[in-house]
Amino acid sequence: ALAAVGQCQLMSTWDSLFSHLRQPIAQILITRNDIVDRTQYVNAQNTLAQLLSMGVIPIVNENDTLTVSEIKFGDNDTLSAITAAMIEADYLFLMTDVDGLYTANPRTNPDARVIDIVQDISSLEADVSSAGSSLGTGGMGSKIVAARLATSAGVTTVITRSSRPGTIEEIIEHHSSNDATSSDSALGVEETKPDPPLHTCFLPSDSPVHSRSFWLLHGLKPHGSVYIDEEAYNTIRDTGYLLPSGVIAVEGKFGYMEAIKVMVAPRPSQIELNDDYPMACSTPKEAKEVGRGLINYGYAELSRIKGLRSTQIHSVLGYSGSEYAVSRENLAFFEMPSRCMTPTSLSSPAPETYNDKNPLNDIPAASANQ
Repeated sequence: ALAAVGQCQLMSTWDSLFSHLRQPIAQILITRNDIVDRTQYVNAQNTLAQLLSMGVIPIVNENDTLTVSEIKFGDNDTLSAITAAMIEADYLFLMTDVDGLYTANPRTNPDARVIDIVQDISSLEADVSSAGSSLGTGGMGSKIVAARLATSAGVTTVITRSSRPGTIEEIIEHHSSNDATSSDSALGVEETKPDPPLHTCFLPSDSPVHSRSFWLLHGLKPHGSVYIDEEAYNTIRDTGYLLPSGVIAVEGKFGYMEAIKVMVAPRPSQIELNDDYPMACSTPKEAKEVGRGLINYGYAELSRIKGLRSTQIHSVLGYSGSEYAVSRENLAFFEMPSRCMTPTSLSSPAPETYNDKNPLNDIPAASANQ
């Protein structure tokens, strides 16, 4: 109820500020369920695109009046990354009260410096998760998660201080001029450029995922895992679909058309698999998540037909559903095998708090609507 009252005051403030620029604005309230449901996700995309084409700036926020804690995004960083991916934005700016991502905690280490450019965010995650990492504890966790989401969709992401007017424009101009300077340098033309405001820039992926693939990878809550071996992984990267014969184990209690993780693990030898320990020959740490999909069979059915040819499905289940465990249109892959995020090993002097897990995976289970 208080959030409903606050929304009026908030939009009144926004409208007053933008009216001085004669700039029309609109309010878009999104819930986690709007992302899980494919139809609502596309509707949100279309609404945002239409507003921008009309020259209207959308003010996007979470619908706190209807959202309970169990189904919240968790932070505006995550919501902003999803929104940026939905509209295929050029830039996402995460404004905060520090200059960017530091090499160490500047409160305790005088040699700490702001990292200017992050080219490979997965390498950064690997460094910060290692025991010998130089990055300290701080409040950058949710922003790193947001940067990973946005850059995977081809969005350049910037973390910088919000207190200085003109920062966004100067940073964009700096990176645009750098591109132009590279061309001029090749022609023998040199020009001195002023230093931009301190910031950390995360470069976009060379192979971004868009639309349905982004929704499959980042919009749904996985209900379980399907394990395959390296041979099956190489095959499905070429074919685009997963057959039951490629499945070596299953984990979780998922149903038809619910989201699952696709995990690559060593194929078991002659050790029996069971529900309590699905990878008896390899610990879960040895398995790598490579993608996600919507499964064509529930846990019980897939457990019975895993490793079998599609022609054997009817004789085992008594009926023939799809010949695929995951169909082509319902399967998407990460650019690289994902790593476990450990935001608490990142550095920032800001006293903010955050969830130490990927907030997209902390939402209760929900089915996908085709």
